[in-house]
Amino acid sequence: MTGGFEGPGALPTTTLAAVVARVGTLADRLGVAHGEVFDVGRLSAASGVPEPVVGALLGGRPAGEPDVRTRFVQRLDLLRRTRLKPNGRRYTQQEIADGAGMSRQQAGALINGDRRPTMEHCDAIQRFFRVHAGFLTAEDPEALSGALQRTEQELLQQLADRERQASAAESDPLERLLQDHGVRGIAWRAAQLPTDQHRDKVAEWLDMLLESVQRPESGT
Repeated sequence: MTGGFEGPGALPTTTLAAVVARVGTLADRLGVAHGEVFDVGRLSAASGVPEPVVGALLGGRPAGEPDVRTRFVQRLDLLRRTRLKPNGRRYTQQEIADGAGMSRQQAGALINGDRRPTMEHCDAIQRFFRVHAGFLTAEDPEALSGALQRTEQELLQQLADRERQASAAESDPLERLLQDHGVRGIAWRAAQLPTDQHRDKVAEWLDMLLESVQRPESGT
């Protein structure tokens, strides 16, 4: 494998700040704690950016950008620590070499920072560890922004689901009853009661409750 690698241009700080602001706004709308969506450890694992740098970037503070080789070694080390084998152990140099289609000597030199990675090296190792393209190469602000954008998409989906449920509840009194009073949860807990007599009492109460609510007639 030949060919040098030059990292992409630095992502403007304003872009990262905009993503941080959007994620914070979505979290507020959903009632999700900022400590959850901006968890430094989670974002570090998702982006490959070291935790202290994640904290600095989230706070709008500058963080020194490592050179290509140092960044590659940092990200690959994080992959080896966080993407483990099914038995909970790290992949060996030989296993990485075999999976990435290179010699053990090449893998060892890359892992130890003794060799400058090529794009081919990066692509092969990213495929081996099943991470997105650019995990090993994106500069820190860009990598963190990408991780936050994935969080943003998850929050947007949660918001869409909540709004869809709210819309259904507004048009369907029975659905509103099920949501407001937790009837599904009550039914589940009733199933855990010790005797049929207890369960029959709950079933009778639920029948009366549900019969008191009429669904809107469809079509006129």
